[in-house]
Amino acid sequence: MNPATCNTLLHVCRQSSRNCPPWVFRRESHWQTSLLTLRSTLPMRAEPRKKKKVDPKREQAVRERMKKKLKKLERIPPQLIPIEDFTRPAMLLDDTRVRRPPQLPVEEQERRALLMKKWALHKQQEHEAEIKSVESLLEAQREALQELRLESEELYNAAMRCDSELLPLEKRGPCHTPPIPQYSAPEGKYNDITKVYTQ
Repeated sequence: MNPATCNTLLHVCRQSSRNCPPWVFRRESHWQTSLLTLRSTLPMRAEPRKKKKVDPKREQAVRERMKKKLKKLERIPPQLIPIEDFTRPAMLLDDTRVRRPPQLPVEEQERRALLMKKWALHKQQEHEAEIKSVESLLEAQREALQELRLESEELYNAAMRCDSELLPLEKRGPCHTPPIPQYSAPEGKYNDITKVYTQ
């Protein structure tokens, strides 16, 4: 049953129910409900959509335009994202901004020069003591290896073998304060001012 026939039957049924007495309407109410639900239960046949006619010339023109745009983009070199750390702000390039060193009195200059000489002498003595300690350790190691070789060749070879477990070496140094157990560090608040560049 097509939709037009269904609509006609519904219209006739409504007209007859208005003109008929109440007892007739009660007796024929099942027809009324069945016809009312008939439209919702029957599958409606949707009209097929009309296919758009594609103009081949228009498609070819669109493709040509896209090719031209791609060629233009290939000619233009890609813009590099600037690194702000390598660019100095313009206010720092002002030649008039000159920081003059403070004028120290002669006594202060002599005191600083003497202090630098003492510090250089101290670091030189520290360096020489460190070199001597390392040389004494190496000499003691050589003597120990020679004595070990005289005792047993197998122990000497085992001592000269490289230990693969030494590297990579992970070592933790002392902290300023002892660690707090079950402590979760706060993330803190900050404003992200990173510039986003698009190619």
